[in-house]
Amino acid sequence: KHALSAKAKEGSLVILDKATSSGKTAELAKQVKDLGWKRALVIDGAEVNGEFAQAARNIEGLDILPTIGANVYDILKRDTLVLTKAGVEALEARLK
Repeated sequence: KHALSAKAKEGSLVILDKATSSGKTAELAKQVKDLGWKRALVIDGAEVNGEFAQAARNIEGLDILPTIGANVYDILKRDTLVLTKAGVEALEARLK
């Protein structure tokens, strides 16, 4: 909970409806660059969107995890934390 609060206070917490992609690394890399994400962690729901994960795996500084794989160390070592709505719901349930 404290790691999430710290990211929110820093203004480095982003909430997305879904982590979706066409599966093309170049398109996702451009979006990440345009958003200014240097070292970002995307936490999706119980399962990560397959096309998004495929597009993201070759982008330096972008890591994708399901909520079960998220931990404080991973959250704090990234500059930006990106949560999907499914990720928020799953983390809330996990942290209760």
